[in-house]
Amino acid sequence: MRIVTWNVNGIRAAIRKGLDEFVTRIDPSILLLQETRALEEQLPKGWYPGLEHTHLHPAEKKGYSGVATWSMDDFEVVGTGIDTRLDPADSEGRMLHTQHGDLHCLNCYLPSGSNKAERQIWKEGWMEDLLEWARPFTEMDAPVVLCGDLNIAHTEDDIWNPTGNRRTSGFLPQERSWFDRLLASGWHDLLRIDVGPGKGPYSWWSNRGQARILDRGWRIDYVLGNAAALPLLQRASVLREGGLVVSDHAPVIVDLDL
Repeated sequence: MRIVTWNVNGIRAAIRKGLDEFVTRIDPSILLLQETRALEEQLPKGWYPGLEHTHLHPAEKKGYSGVATWSMDDFEVVGTGIDTRLDPADSEGRMLHTQHGDLHCLNCYLPSGSNKAERQIWKEGWMEDLLEWARPFTEMDAPVVLCGDLNIAHTEDDIWNPTGNRRTSGFLPQERSWFDRLLASGWHDLLRIDVGPGKGPYSWWSNRGQARILDRGWRIDYVLGNAAALPLLQRASVLREGGLVVSDHAPVIVDLDL
């Protein structure tokens, strides 16, 4: 089973830039998208990216945030949101929990704190609520994957310029410490486990300067697995080309023996 997670930076724009072609090439069983920024009725009529079954969880604010899951086979929508005290109704469309046979997929778009101090406070509160909400999934006998744009580069291997970004949202000490705690709670970084230590592969690049050409990126998109998912891992990769054409993020691809 191939699972793909991708922040598409606006699904309508991504479709115009060739999203369908890339999805066909990647051939996912399950496609988890973040930052869709669209209602279902705003998509082209009858559109689906080669995967017939879908559920969109948009933000209440039009043109903002949102996640969506597509699948080759029918699936169950278990719930939305993380019961956070900050946004109990998940009005920003940041978590979609679906079940695909035995596999549970948690499609997550963690808030960014880069715009202003108030949003960094919001982000860190959301992180703490996510940590507690996600903990029970690590103890499940069924495989669970927590996928999406977590807006944090965990280690110095996950960012091209760690020294210059130590005070930048997404690489702050408290954010990286939180990621340590997330993994210590029972989650496993499937891509890092497969590719091993070393710089990259990155999954997001700034539009400024020559960041894309020079591969000066951040790895902020993840597929994390619980203990039951870990032995099912076959391979993991990042398709950098997708980040250069369709979005400013690249898709993260994980194959599981399911």
